[in-house]
Amino acid sequence: MTEILAIIPARGGSKGIPRKNIRNFAGYPLIAYSIAAGLKSELVTRVIVSTDDDEIAEVAREYGAETPFMRPSVFAEDNTTDLPVYVHALEWLAENENYHPDVVVQLRPTSPIRPVNCVDDAIRILLNNPDADSVRGVVPAGQNPHKMWRLPDGEKAAMKNLLDVDGIAEPFNAPRQSLPPIYWQTGHIDAIRPAAILEKKSMTGDVIFPLMINPDYTVDIDNLSDWAKYEWLVKFGTLNFVSPGPDRRPMPATVKALFLDFDGVLTDNRVWTDETGRETVAASRGDGFGIGMLKKAGIDVIVVSKEKNPVVAARCKKLGIPYEQGVDDKTGIIKREQAKRKLDPSETIFVGNDLNDLPAFPLVGWGVAVSDASQEVLEKADFILEKKGGFGAVREICDLILSRI
Repeated sequence: MTEILAIIPARGGSKGIPRKNIRNFAGYPLIAYSIAAGLKSELVTRVIVSTDDDEIAEVAREYGAETPFMRPSVFAEDNTTDLPVYVHALEWLAENENYHPDVVVQLRPTSPIRPVNCVDDAIRILLNNPDADSVRGVVPAGQNPHKMWRLPDGEKAAMKNLLDVDGIAEPFNAPRQSLPPIYWQTGHIDAIRPAAILEKKSMTGDVIFPLMINPDYTVDIDNLSDWAKYEWLVKFGTLNFVSPGPDRRPMPATVKALFLDFDGVLTDNRVWTDETGRETVAASRGDGFGIGMLKKAGIDVIVVSKEKNPVVAARCKKLGIPYEQGVDDKTGIIKREQAKRKLDPSETIFVGNDLNDLPAFPLVGWGVAVSDASQEVLEKADFILEKKGGFGAVREICDLILSRI
């Protein structure tokens, strides 16, 4: 059997975004996306995380990767390149396990949004081309270097064009269409023969084949603005990519009903109790306004709550929406309401925040979580709202629904 080893490099001392490798990215630790890319590959036979950090190692194991060794700190410094990290991993595995893979795959955590087949496609290109030392993912370059300049003598002297082109005297003045196409390497995938790493002391070797990747997947997270932008892409985009959890369903094209949990969705999940035992909660007026707009648009809104408290009834009556409270099994209520209202389940949405909401997700077309939901709910939701429960999350989902009408 051909041994394909995926190695995910993840040091603990990231500076741009502290602890970024295990920071929550759209419901999962960032590193979990690269682990999933290895585990869900048809061809990868082993997935290892190389890290110097105990917490990263623990998270990696939780999501299915191996951590047979800890990376020495000398290979986890700010200026450490990939090569010594991979040499260390391969030499350790050879010496301690007599393990010698046929192909090494590099999966960088900072490029989490990968096309579903890109790992296997890169491996197949390498295996089908015996003269290739490696395969690297590339996309069409956003800027053409033939129109770029050098300032060899500073800003007050003549410039020099960066690249010449045979047959074109002034490439910087030429139409873009007449210039050679240029490609930019991405961090999604490298498939490398171990000999290139161990013998040629290179992460690519001499003969590098391309894997063409749709530029829509071009993601490289270096700072917090990148983080926010690409989380938005995961939540709102339509890209089919490798996820650590089940494949997330898209928002229904038509929505006929919105089911809502109460505590932690219409409230911030806190409760104030006075000396008599009377309880009060906090809710968002903006949520109420959003619900009113949905009702005007002819979309049903129904609250299904485990909590049995007069506040549930009082709030729902004020909003003018039906409710069920004291419900241990929400699935029965949702099925009943779908049947009673003759709703296609695929045209309904449920918003929840805690474990008792999870059984409702498969019964609707879109299972949605507030941003401060429990980790298990975040991982299984089709969509994660930006707002917290009680702080505009319901208004956010109402606005999303209304934007599709």
